[in-house]
Amino acid sequence: MDEMAHGVALPETPREFGFFIDGEWRKGRDMFERNSPSHDVTVTRTARCTPDDLDQAVAAARRAFDDRRWAGLPGAERAGVLLRTAEGLRWHREEIARWEVLENGKPISQARGEIDHCIACFETAAGAARLLHGDSFNNLGDGLFGMTLREPVGVVGLITPWNFPFLILCERVPFILASGCTLVVKPAEVTSATTLILADILAEAGLPAGVYNVVTGSGRSIGQALTEHAGIDMLSFTGSTAVGRSCVHASADSNLKKLGLELGGKNPIIVFADADLEDAADGAAFGISFNTGQCCVSSSRLIVERSVAAEFERILAEKMKKIRVGDPFDPETQVGAITTASQNETILGYIAKGKAEGATLLVGGEPLESDCGRYIQPTLFSGVTPSMSIAREEIFGPVLSSFHFDTQDEAIVLANDTVYGLAASVWSKNIDKALTVTRRVQAGRFWVNTIMAGGPETPTGGFRQSGWGRETGLLGVEEYTQVKSVHIEIGRRSHWISS
Repeated sequence: MDEMAHGVALPETPREFGFFIDGEWRKGRDMFERNSPSHDVTVTRTARCTPDDLDQAVAAARRAFDDRRWAGLPGAERAGVLLRTAEGLRWHREEIARWEVLENGKPISQARGEIDHCIACFETAAGAARLLHGDSFNNLGDGLFGMTLREPVGVVGLITPWNFPFLILCERVPFILASGCTLVVKPAEVTSATTLILADILAEAGLPAGVYNVVTGSGRSIGQALTEHAGIDMLSFTGSTAVGRSCVHASADSNLKKLGLELGGKNPIIVFADADLEDAADGAAFGISFNTGQCCVSSSRLIVERSVAAEFERILAEKMKKIRVGDPFDPETQVGAITTASQNETILGYIAKGKAEGATLLVGGEPLESDCGRYIQPTLFSGVTPSMSIAREEIFGPVLSSFHFDTQDEAIVLANDTVYGLAASVWSKNIDKALTVTRRVQAGRFWVNTIMAGGPETPTGGFRQSGWGRETGLLGVEEYTQVKSVHIEIGRRSHWISS
C-alpha cells in the first residue's frame, strides 16, 4: 500500500479477480483495469469473459437447478444459508464498503449504510423463504380438490448496474435464492469487485456449488449474450430504458424468457405551500444529491406551488451550496465522484443544454476543481419548461429542474408528464391533498413528507417505461416463481365411456 486517502490506504497494485463458476474460481485471459473515479489510481483487474465462459456458467446453474440441490431443500434450510450470508456481510462490511468506494466513487458513509440495507435484504428474504406458499381451493365440490403451487422459474440471469453495484445485487440475489432459483450474474464491468466478493461469502454460508455463478465483461458482449441465451429462464435487468427495450427484443428472439426490468426515471417531488418548507428543501437536496444523483429514484423534477416558489428555491439553493462534495473516503463527504468519464460528460452536457435552452441557474452548474477525480456541484435550475431537455430526459446526475404550479390538478399533470413512473414524493401537511396526489401520480414508489425511505419488506419497481415486475419483499420472491394449478379427484371417476 502507498497513498492514503483520509486514513485509508489506496492499493499499491490493483486487486485481480477471476470469475466464479460451479463453486470454483477461474482465471481470465483478457483483463479489464478499473481506475478509481476519485483517486485516478488503478484499483482492480477483472476478467473479460468469453461466450464459452458464459455457456459454462449457464450449464452449471442448470445442473444445480435440475438436480434440486437448492430448489429441493426445505425453505427453512434455504433461509439458514441466507441468514449465515447476512452474518458474513457483517464480518466483511468494511471490506465491501472500501471496494464500493474505490470502484464507484460513492462516499464511505453511504457505502456502509447500503451494506446495512443489504444485510436486511438477506434477513428479509430468509423469512420469505419460509413463508413462500401456494393456495388451496376447497370449493370445487366433494369430488375435486384444487391447489396452486409456486415453483422456482429456473435459471435466472441477473445484470446489475454500476451506480449501486452491491445494493441492487442484494435487492435481487437473496430473494431469487429464496424462491429456489439458481443464478448467473453479470455485474457492470466498471464495478464488478463486490459481486465477486459475495461469491465467497455465499459459499462460506453453505450455498451449494453452481447456484451462484458470476461472469464479468462488457454489457455489449457478455451482457447481450446473457439476454439472448436460450438456457436462461428469466432475466432481471436494472439499467436504462433503452437497454431494457433491447432485453425485450432479445427475449422475443430467443426463448421468450420472463423479464424483470427496473429502468429509468424522471421522478417528481411535489411541494405545496402548506408544507414544512425547511423539511421539504432538505428532502429535495438529499433526493437529487444522494449517490451523486446517479440514482434511478433521484427526485430530479421539483414541482413547487408558485406562491412559495421563490422562497422555497432560495432555501433549497442555500442548502445545496452547503453540501460537502469531495473525497469519498472522508467520512464528512456527502457527495462523491462521478463514476465514469462518459457519465461525467453526459451530466455536464445536460447542464450546458439547460443554460442554452433558457433555464435559470441558481446554484452549481460547474465541475469542481480537484487534484484528482471527477466532481460536480449539485445543480439547481429554475424557470424550467416541460419542453426542455433537462425536463424530459434522465440526466443521471445531481441536476434538479424546478417547475411552478398554481393548482393541485396542475401539479398532478406536471408530475405525470413523463414516459417514466418509477418514484415520486409529495410534501404537504394536508392529508386530503397528500392522499389525492399519492393516488393520482403514476409511480411504483411513493413517499409523503419523506424521500427514499423504507426497507426490503416492501416491493420496489416502476410503472410505464420504468420497468416490469417487482423486487424485494414477498412479491420479490414470487416474481421468480411460476404458478402451477393442480386438481385432485376424490373417489371414483364418473366414466365418460359407458360400459
